[in-house]
Amino acid sequence: MQPAADRERLWQEVTRRAARDGAGLPAAVCATCVGGLADGAALSMRSAGRTQELLATSGPWASKLEEAQYALGEGPGVLAYTSDEPVLITDITAEDGRWPMFTDAARAEGVAAVFAFPLHSGAIKLGTLDLYRRAPGRLTSDALADATVLADLAIAVVLRQALNDEAAGLDPAEQGGGAYEDVHIATGMVAVQLRISLVDASMRLRAHAFGEGRSLLEVSRDVIARRITLDRWAE
Repeated sequence: MQPAADRERLWQEVTRRAARDGAGLPAAVCATCVGGLADGAALSMRSAGRTQELLATSGPWASKLEEAQYALGEGPGVLAYTSDEPVLITDITAEDGRWPMFTDAARAEGVAAVFAFPLHSGAIKLGTLDLYRRAPGRLTSDALADATVLADLAIAVVLRQALNDEAAGLDPAEQGGGAYEDVHIATGMVAVQLRISLVDASMRLRAHAFGEGRSLLEVSRDVIARRITLDRWAE
């Protein structure tokens, strides 16, 4: 586990960039990665190994490489998502046999190394944070530690984005009538049963809704009605 000081330092950097640039937290995560770890970065929500939504990238060429992984169905981000393990490629030219088309796309953009980190909450897979470098080589131990923390922080950003989308999509008739109260009740039930904090319970609830392609309100009401077995949400 990374020291709390590292998490606080990186979170402050993310929020500082978000406030300065006005581009939102997903873009600020990518900007923080480019600020010290990589030449390009992309934060994607994925489903079944394919990009469902590109939340943010550091620029056009990073976007092109994320779109290439989506179109081709191959690449470090796809593997990181399906395997739920970091994929650290120090020299993309050595991956011709595994990802021939993506390797060509990466070389065309001048990329030599790719580091992909899976994002998940409990058993629910959310997406990936992909870092791109123009020079081959490993991440230093400090850089790898920071990248791991930023991937963890990106989980909260992805879930916050999903919650914002859910709130924006609520029918006006549902915004009253206890809709948010139901979410709060369900969050409390998850926290009690799994013996976790309310913050972690909220993340599990949102992650399940995202993973199932359902609304947060629907899942919350299923939790309240005990139509969902919460034990399988435990890590």
